[in-house]
Amino acid sequence: MRILLGMVLGALLTVGAAYVYDNHAAMTAPAPSAVGEAGRRPLVNWDVVSRKWRRLADRARSEWHRL
Repeated sequence: MRILLGMVLGALLTVGAAYVYDNHAAMTAPAPSAVGEAGRRPLVNWDVVSRKWRRLADRARSEWHRL
């Protein structure tokens, strides 16, 4: 049981750390120049993550109601 709890906690800490890093990098990133310099881009596209998470939750909810 401790191993499962540790794995879940580790996954949550990893995702949380990536989210905090991306938000901090987005706030301090310089504007990209006309030369094509990308600057500091976020590690994760959080809009896509949010859309997929919502789709997963809706499907799980519909399967639960179907049961």
